[in-house]
Amino acid sequence: MDFTSLLPPFQAYSDADWAGDPTDRRSTTGYCFLLGDSLISWRSKKQSVVARSSTEAEYRAFADTTAELLWLRWLLQDLDIDCSTTVPIHCDNRSAIQIAHNDVFHERTKHIEIDCHFVRHHLLQGTLQLHSVSSQNQLADIFTKPMPPGRFRDLISKLKLVSVHPT
Repeated sequence: MDFTSLLPPFQAYSDADWAGDPTDRRSTTGYCFLLGDSLISWRSKKQSVVARSSTEAEYRAFADTTAELLWLRWLLQDLDIDCSTTVPIHCDNRSAIQIAHNDVFHERTKHIEIDCHFVRHHLLQGTLQLHSVSSQNQLADIFTKPMPPGRFRDLISKLKLVSVHPT
């Protein structure tokens, strides 16, 4: 009997701000993974280098998201949960998605070539798919930048998070 079709969908959202830190202009990577509608992993981390474009910042976030995806697949497999299907990663930067699908490097992408090869390898292996998502539906926004209270509450609700300090 095959229970693969009974598994809830496994998906990720990957995002980055660009030069968001006013002191050193480094970008922030944010990602989250959902198994069904349950948030199972998330991260917000300042990138270690200054990105020269928003596309570069998003691509570095892809690489971090891909690394986490590989670890989560290993963990779920260790728990006897088969997640060998392709995992969609949602991103709101179409240029970063195009770079992942293009195997020709240009002068403007040479400095992120290692991240490109890492993500593209797993894209070609079928580990992941990259999907464009509108900024309004980008759940990882909450991990990369401050936002108005209404947008914050909307994302908290979509991620099914609750405050430990209710107001």
